[in-house]
Amino acid sequence: MSNFKNNLLHTPDGVRDIYGKEYDNIKYVRKTISDCLSSYGYSDIQTPSFEYFDVFSKEVGTIPSRELYKFFDKDNETIALRPDFTPSIARCAAKYFMDEDRPLRFSYIGSTFQNISSLQGKYSEVTQEGAEFIGDASVEADAEMVSLLIESLLKTGLENFRISVGEVDYFKGLCSEAKLSPEEEADLRDLISSKNPIAAADLLKELNISDEMRDKLLRITDTFADHSMLSELEKDAGNDISKKAIERLTSLFDLLKIRGYEKYVSFDLGMLSKYQYYTGIVFKAFALGTGSPIAMGGRYDKLLSYFGKDAPAVGFVILPDDVEKLLERQGKAFPEESTVEEIVYDPCDPSSYEEAVKKACLIREKGGRAALIKK
Repeated sequence: MSNFKNNLLHTPDGVRDIYGKEYDNIKYVRKTISDCLSSYGYSDIQTPSFEYFDVFSKEVGTIPSRELYKFFDKDNETIALRPDFTPSIARCAAKYFMDEDRPLRFSYIGSTFQNISSLQGKYSEVTQEGAEFIGDASVEADAEMVSLLIESLLKTGLENFRISVGEVDYFKGLCSEAKLSPEEEADLRDLISSKNPIAAADLLKELNISDEMRDKLLRITDTFADHSMLSELEKDAGNDISKKAIERLTSLFDLLKIRGYEKYVSFDLGMLSKYQYYTGIVFKAFALGTGSPIAMGGRYDKLLSYFGKDAPAVGFVILPDDVEKLLERQGKAFPEESTVEEIVYDPCDPSSYEEAVKKACLIREKGGRAALIKK
């Protein structure tokens, strides 16, 4: 019986309770980000925590099926808890805004769920807060999203961070130049995105890729470039797809300079997301004191067509709880919650209770916090 009661008090691996001062700080971070997204014209949208499995299937290009939390509903349909928001937002946009020609700007916050076997300090349930810009294929839309991400992080008080930007089309152009099949490209992408250049080299050797082409493909695994190196990479590319990808990154950098945000950006052409629906730029935010990204995003121009709406899109998510941890470690002074004024009353004296209620109401009307306490 004691073991049973003990289990009732603890959470399963991968989830946790949040309370007290930590939760107050997290609420501040979340609200700060939400206010910033709203200031750019993004409107809140809420999608279900679980959807039909097909919304997150392999064809969509989200995480592998084995990492989804899956179950059956009463009609024996396969249901999955959302692993990330983007497919859900795409489905929602296709359903309710099929004939809308004007660009759509959505923001959201909620839990995502990934059934990962080796947590390694990560959680199975993670709060994501983000934005999606649907219906604009321009580099200006890319610049808006990167700028919005930078500004959101700055507004929370975070300072020591960097946005690392890659371009999926640069890699795809090289794969086309090397005449790799879609399957071979997918295998190579997985190895490069997981930062495994040795296995990537072995794969290319097995595929009998020429030494010159193999060197080009492997070079992107350690290509961390500043703006000045982009022109060299453009010259090195032997195909139009890769050249145009570099041209777009150059244009993106120029647009970020207008806002003064270029100092937060570097380029990593070996950064290929595990999410297969990305088609253009991809980016991740890294901060001093953490080895994993605190935000990520990219362009996904073909995802909505899976749900029946042909529209380009770009978006990002921030992990606000991780941002709070970083700010706390950096000594950020979070706003204090207003104190609760305790109003004591005598339960045996009706007039005492009435007076306490009136006093509490006045405090609350003025925006304060009040709690009635029995004597």
